[in-house]
Amino acid sequence: MTNPLLAAWNTPFDTPPFSSIRPEHYEPAIRHAMEEGRERIQAIAGNEESPTFENTIEALEHSSPLLDRATALLFNLNECDTNEQLQQIAMEMSPLLARYSNEIYMDARLFDRVASLYDQRESLSLDAEQQTLLERTYRAFVKHGARLGEEEKKAFARCSEELATLTQLFNQHVLADTNEYVLHLTRKESLKGLPSRVVEMARDEARSRGLKGWVVTLHGPSYIPFMTYAESRPLRRMLYQAYNNRGHRGNDNDNNATIFRIVELRLEMARLLGYDDYASYVLSDKMAGDVATVRAFMKRLKEASLPAAKADLQEVQDYARRQGADFSIQKYDFSYYSELLRKEKYDFDSELLRPYFPLEKVRQGIFDLYHRLYGLSFVETTDVESYHPEAKVYKVTDGERWMGLLYLDMHPRASKRGGAWMTEFRGQHREGDRDVRPLIQVVCNFSRPVGHQPALLSFGEVETFMHEMGHAMHGMLSDVRYESLSGTNVLRDFVEMPSQVMENWCYEPEFLNSFARHYQTGETIPTEYVEKIRRSQNYLSGWLCLRQLNLGNTDLAFHTLHEMPKQRDAALFEHQAMTDLLPPMGNTVTAFTHIFAGGYAAGYYGYKWAEALDADIFSHFKAHGIFDSETAARFRRDILSRGGSEHPSTLYRRFMGRDPNPDALIERSGFKK
Repeated sequence: MTNPLLAAWNTPFDTPPFSSIRPEHYEPAIRHAMEEGRERIQAIAGNEESPTFENTIEALEHSSPLLDRATALLFNLNECDTNEQLQQIAMEMSPLLARYSNEIYMDARLFDRVASLYDQRESLSLDAEQQTLLERTYRAFVKHGARLGEEEKKAFARCSEELATLTQLFNQHVLADTNEYVLHLTRKESLKGLPSRVVEMARDEARSRGLKGWVVTLHGPSYIPFMTYAESRPLRRMLYQAYNNRGHRGNDNDNNATIFRIVELRLEMARLLGYDDYASYVLSDKMAGDVATVRAFMKRLKEASLPAAKADLQEVQDYARRQGADFSIQKYDFSYYSELLRKEKYDFDSELLRPYFPLEKVRQGIFDLYHRLYGLSFVETTDVESYHPEAKVYKVTDGERWMGLLYLDMHPRASKRGGAWMTEFRGQHREGDRDVRPLIQVVCNFSRPVGHQPALLSFGEVETFMHEMGHAMHGMLSDVRYESLSGTNVLRDFVEMPSQVMENWCYEPEFLNSFARHYQTGETIPTEYVEKIRRSQNYLSGWLCLRQLNLGNTDLAFHTLHEMPKQRDAALFEHQAMTDLLPPMGNTVTAFTHIFAGGYAAGYYGYKWAEALDADIFSHFKAHGIFDSETAARFRRDILSRGGSEHPSTLYRRFMGRDPNPDALIERSGFKK
């Protein structure tokens, strides 16, 4: 039988035939594709003709199409619809793929060709995109050990192969610990304070497990409302400890040893390449450039936000005491009392907003926004096969032009990791005169329908949806030549800007009024609700900013180590790195997939870095009108369509006409009085 991963796909838009692809197809397909890739690589390295951009750099870019296709499917599905077989295959294939990559980057003949072109780059008459591809290719070789001696190359390769396995293992542990924990409640008084929707959701979860009563899990739509509304302090504490000790329970899913081995291997790789620490290695080709710049940026934000964070905490503590709390609030109290305070301070009950945010209306509102800004249209199609019944597929067009496909997968399940993310099964690129359009995937863990109610989103989920769609449209509107430079393939501390800038529309009345309607009555969201959203925009902004800075500092603490600590307790190490205003309880780091399994190592600061850029850019939109067609057209042309084909600083200056103004974030957050 023909392996569908190696065959031509006779499908609409050359989309994956998911129902034909079984787990057992991946290993033979990937092994075959690697052998095919090796033959192409050897042909490039052994080419007797003088190196040219076309026969070396472009040839490398196009050297492994089958492998790229198979691995995109394997690793994307392993995140959103996994099983034990897929997890095992991903674990086994990861070190083999790392070895394949090392073979390429450590091939001396290949590097000689790349280096000779890099040395001549000023005289090759390359356009900006070609210049970027050449520079990125050269940097990739250098940063993967091409200039090392033979023994050092072996050590670097050993580290990278082991890392590939450990990052997969880290992810699997977090998913397993998340799925294993269940808070089974049988007494109705345990549910006091919970909105009826949340109670019904817990009942549905219990029924699905064949249990009586109610079940709360560690998945976001279950965990977050319980921590926000449940009156039972002991139960909040119990759930908080379970969530914040994922990967830290001393069981088979414990991530402590895994974390320190990952950090140790990263440090060894950085040292082999002449860097003091792993962060210096990572930051050498990011916008920030070096550790000192990142620390200075975060120090400035901390100085601006820390007084506000302390004031936020004191205000919540004072409120709790007024409500009869005869204790100092703890971390498992904060969401509960801060939500009650929000109601008092702004006359704002977050749950009252949900009926105005049914998922389908929110989705259509976002689609309409992109139509208004960029002329895009979204039509659900059943002609294209999806990987799961819950994942819907939309054909995206720009007038008569087909722009790509969008897969939307909105709700949690045991086979999907937590959080929300955008990725792609295929990135935009050109093959000769053919513009190959992208296959974009947005995966979330939003509240499910409950009883006769549709899925009603919280305002936070609306923001998350806008964020991920910002990533998606960065990929969808890409218009470059090379796939490795398309869409979101930009420097890590720039990638969050297009997604975060879209969150700003959530606070604009004109946008909210365009789609936010009560799911039963059709009534537009009341003006006073919109005003409450706007007035409360900076509620707890200091506290939330400090939280993000703490995560960034934890990331830096691990990745600026110059030697490994004697006491290898990840939670203790995290607590020492943080400016924690409440006593530590549990930890974040043993489930911190962003930095130990998700590509943000020494880069988590990038969320705040990009937020400074997005605040500056949205101020430009505000000045010209949030739906101004000319501003949107320039944002699309100068930033979204260009992907990583030029340096972000160049793209930014082209759109804004100047360098970023970091004060915009401080002002928007309300820290600047």
